[in-house]
Amino acid sequence: MQGKMRIIIIDDEPLARELVRNYLSDLPGVEIIGECENGFDALKVIQELKPDLLFLDIQMPKIDGFELLEVLDHKPEIIFTTAFDQYAIRAFEMNAVDYLLKPFSKERLKQAFEKAKLRLGTPAQGMESRGTPSLLKHLEEEKKVLERVITRLGSKITVIPVEKIWYIESADDYVMIYSEFGNHLKEKTMQYFEEHLPSEQFIRTHRKYIVNINRIKSLELYSKDSYLAFLQTGEKLKVSSEGYRRLKEKF
Repeated sequence: MQGKMRIIIIDDEPLARELVRNYLSDLPGVEIIGECENGFDALKVIQELKPDLLFLDIQMPKIDGFELLEVLDHKPEIIFTTAFDQYAIRAFEMNAVDYLLKPFSKERLKQAFEKAKLRLGTPAQGMESRGTPSLLKHLEEEKKVLERVITRLGSKITVIPVEKIWYIESADDYVMIYSEFGNHLKEKTMQYFEEHLPSEQFIRTHRKYIVNINRIKSLELYSKDSYLAFLQTGEKLKVSSEGYRRLKEKF
């Protein structure tokens, strides 16, 4: 790549940020354009400054490094930095540039930096097969059970524990999440949530709805092959015959 590599360091530990900053200071072609101690601050800085590369801690308060990636519009390259080796396989499967296990040496950071330079020097047509798009694709495909959902509106992030969700409604390529925190649009599919929400708590009751069964007050027959679910919030949602069968199995 031409010019300096623009870098943001994201870590909740000041000493960890200082170490990365000091190691990078001796490398040519580096411009550190920002430092952040949590994902909330990082989102705003990344969107405004559009860095080439992030040195990103995974375990942070409020939202973790993986969750931050999920709400980014600008997609920089990623070098993960963490004290926990259990994330290593996941990071490499997600096609991160590199994974630095704390404490790491200056030479080890330099190796990671050189990898990033090579990747950023690759022609633009290679972008879809590497970097953050691939990280997000892997996050989408992972079969882990969600404990919370991260949404963003502008620079505001909302963390929604799944037990606070009332129901989810399909909205073309998005879904609308209705919860105790309000209504939030999320660029995910209904299939994603059907596969990742806790199955003992959430049921696909209709092609348009996934419902938290703990929020259902009652069910009533609506027509020959469909029903209505009355929620504790007062809302009424259609339930298909297949959705009714699933609910009967649960109850």
